[in-house]
Amino acid sequence: MKGQMDTEMGKIIVDEDVLAKYAGSAAVECFGVVGMASVNVRDGFVKLLKKDNLRHGVNVVVEDGKLFIELHIIVAYEVSILAVAQNLVDNVKYKVEEYTGMEVGKITVCVEGVRVIN
Repeated sequence: MKGQMDTEMGKIIVDEDVLAKYAGSAAVECFGVVGMASVNVRDGFVKLLKKDNLRHGVNVVVEDGKLFIELHIIVAYEVSILAVAQNLVDNVKYKVEEYTGMEVGKITVCVEGVRVIN
């Protein structure tokens, strides 16, 4: 299902891929987030995604006009995972709601790995 908003001028439909890319770009801006992660379920491998593949680390579902976002991230070593996750949720929620005008129902953060940053 695509994101949909009704305005005075008509109906606006936003594809879930667009919402996922925007949420992914907002996520990697957060302190402590090294990048988005892609999980190969079959092999159990976690892969750090490049900036052009941010959508693959994000799942977006639209239900009853609300967005439900799942973020798969890799965090920096020696940072508080709780603090990073809270900052991530606040930042993504604010930016996605401002960008789309749609309400975010829930954001789930899945920490898939830790990386040492030089």
